Amino acid sequence: MKLLGKLLVSAAFLAITVPAVATQTDSELRKEAAEFFEVIPSVIPAIKDNAITHAKIELGKKLFFEPRLSKSGFISCNSCHNVGMGGGDNLETSVGHGWQTGPRNAPTVLNAVFNTAQFWDGRAADLKEQAKGPIQAGVEMASTPERVIATLKSMPRYVEDFKVAFPGEEDPVTFDNVAKAIEAFEATLVTPAARFDQFLEGNDKILTTEEKQGLSLFMEKGCTTCHNGVNFGGNGYFPFGMVEKPDASILPENDPGRYTVTKTEDEKYVFRASPLRNVALTAPYFHSGKVWELESAVRVMGTAQLGVTLEDNEVKAITAFLKTLTGEQPRIEYPILPISTATTPKPELMIPPPPAPEKAPAKK
Repeated sequence: MKLLGKLLVSAAFLAITVPAVATQTDSELRKEAAEFFEVIPSVIPAIKDNAITHAKIELGKKLFFEPRLSKSGFISCNSCHNVGMGGGDNLETSVGHGWQTGPRNAPTVLNAVFNTAQFWDGRAADLKEQAKGPIQAGVEMASTPERVIATLKSMPRYVEDFKVAFPGEEDPVTFDNVAKAIEAFEATLVTPAARFDQFLEGNDKILTTEEKQGLSLFMEKGCTTCHNGVNFGGNGYFPFGMVEKPDASILPENDPGRYTVTKTEDEKYVFRASPLRNVALTAPYFHSGKVWELESAVRVMGTAQLGVTLEDNEVKAITAFLKTLTGEQPRIEYPILPISTATTPKPELMIPPPPAPEKAPAKK
């Protein structure tokens, strides 16, 4: 009887301390996941009012890597959206013209074609509109449409490339066509065949038990309210701090989010839900870039958005699942860019002046 009593006590203790193992079958888990998520297609998605041709993609690739679109001749789109680093720059906020830093973390360009809108506040409706913003922003590339066109028209190779990419146009070298070409290239920057996608397509063995538990928790806890669809986000706007407002180190009070676009009081501190595809590659996290560890970001989301304090084993499982969203990274051959000519605008660096020398103390 004593032995039986000890066994019963031990069993009760284990029931309390050992995390429950998911009882769903793989088929049931897959069926539930398919209600919230979609597989990233392996084909280039179609874009409204912008036919994706090989010539346009190749021109867009050159322009994406072209530093002479910037006033300094030093910064390209790839500077802040590095396709070899998960589509971002792994900085809190990007460094732009004259070593200025921007107000927000650079979102990844990978799979951005699937987002409802671009930027954290959704101020750009599509990738064409988004491409124009950083080129003209004083804190980023600090150029102008006129300077961009003068730069491109100064190089015969670019003029010919635009004629091929935009046939039939009398003057194809326009700022709108720059944006369309960049959009066409960015539409190719998709990351299919993530392990999660392979699970959704029927591979039961591609995820570990912990990763499957993380997927189950991700859905059970309500993360799918903001993070769903093909890109696990990027398709809606939500307050950062739906339940509990994060402290000022994570949610700076001087950045009211979507309010800057809509001027609607209800949209203060509202941001576009961050897409979670390839999230393991895109630290630091949130629009402020203040959180460097993925597990820490998961904890913050638990308290701020869900109003729950996640247990350590839950955080580890959800984090393990999020790492399965890393897909096949695009293989991009660095383009050979046209050489500058005598009429190409010269770089204009804005270098901060050196600090003034300290004055020697006055002699008494």
